[in-house]
Amino acid sequence: MDSNKKLGLIGRNISYSFSKKFFEDKFQKLMLKGFSYDIFDLGEMEEVESLFTTPELLGFNVTIPYKEKIIDYLDELSEEAQVIGAVNCVFIQNGKKTGYNTDAYGFEKTLLLHKKPHHTSALILGNGGAAKAVKYVLDKNGISSETVSRNSILNFDNLDAEAVQKHKLIIQTTPVGTFPNVEDCLKFPFEGLSQEHLIIDLIYNPNYTQFIINASEKGAKTVNGFYMLEQQAEKAWEIWNFQKK
Repeated sequence: MDSNKKLGLIGRNISYSFSKKFFEDKFQKLMLKGFSYDIFDLGEMEEVESLFTTPELLGFNVTIPYKEKIIDYLDELSEEAQVIGAVNCVFIQNGKKTGYNTDAYGFEKTLLLHKKPHHTSALILGNGGAAKAVKYVLDKNGISSETVSRNSILNFDNLDAEAVQKHKLIIQTTPVGTFPNVEDCLKFPFEGLSQEHLIIDLIYNPNYTQFIINASEKGAKTVNGFYMLEQQAEKAWEIWNFQKK
């Protein structure tokens, strides 16, 4: 591998990012001298154009709110990213920019670790880039799902306990409750939850969102987004370093 490889994360208001520490620890552990990982906080998507002119840029991760918008700036998409319609990892080789979705990989690892045979239908809370990756994985694993968002037919105003009882798997994909707004919680009929429910909240900071706390009080099994985050980062590392030349 050549020296001075630049990696990073693009998003907006992302000073709290897990990725920087994760990759810097990895460089240290693997004793890689010529790698750096930076935070590129972009006010607007267009600003990525100047980032692309950075010499030695090997690739970057993409987070909220650019997972869908980044697609217009890329030359190619992996099969998964194409189907999902969202990208969270970009690899640059000989000037060619390819988009991948490693969120799907990370979420699938989490799902398969925790799901039980009765988790046959799901509610996906939110409809952003992460929700798209979640839906892709659920479809792939034969789990039917309904999306709950502000503007969908099933929305946060008409979602009731009865609908929640029917779907034993709930995936919270919105940023509501993320640090520093840890008191915030989605409007949700927690009384519809039971011990048969599995709640996966993709947020990892804080460890226990208000959503997870409320759900666990009803006896539901709860999982946060940390393992998914770790796994999607490992997958990104693999893409950046072990691509067939």
